[in-house]
Amino acid sequence: MEPQPRIVRIGALELRFHVDETDGAGDVVMFEFVVPEKARVPVPHFHEACDEIVYGLEGTMTTTLDGVAHEVRPGEVVFVPRGKVHHHANLHDGTARAMIVIAPGTIGRRYFEEMAEIVSRPGPPDAAQMKTVMLRHGLVPA
Repeated sequence: MEPQPRIVRIGALELRFHVDETDGAGDVVMFEFVVPEKARVPVPHFHEACDEIVYGLEGTMTTTLDGVAHEVRPGEVVFVPRGKVHHHANLHDGTARAMIVIAPGTIGRRYFEEMAEIVSRPGPPDAAQMKTVMLRHGLVPA
C-alpha cells in the first residue's frame, strides 16, 4: 500500500509531497503542485543549489523561465536549472496540477510549511519574513 502524501496548504495552493527531505538521503523532493485558477503564487525567484523539473498532470501551468512563458500541459515538461529566474501560475480556467521534482532536495516540505505558517496569519503576509525564509532555504527573490 502506498503511503499517503503529506499535504501542505499555502492559501489556495496545495502541495502533496510524495518524497520529501526526510525520505532516504534527502537527495530529491517530489510533490504535486495544485494551483486553482487565478490563485496567488510565489514570487519570481531562483534556486541557488538545486534544479527543478515541472511535469504537467492536469490543466495548464504557466511556468515563466527567464522571461519566457511555457504553457505546461499534461505530459509536457519544463526543466528549470539552478540560478534561472522562474515563476509558476495558473492563468487558465480550471485547476492546474503539476508534478515538481527538486534535485538535490535542498528545498523541501519544511520550507513550504514555514511559508504556510506566515501566510495563514491574520492580515497581509509579512514580506520581510517571507524573504528571510526563502533565503534560508536557498530561494532568492528576483
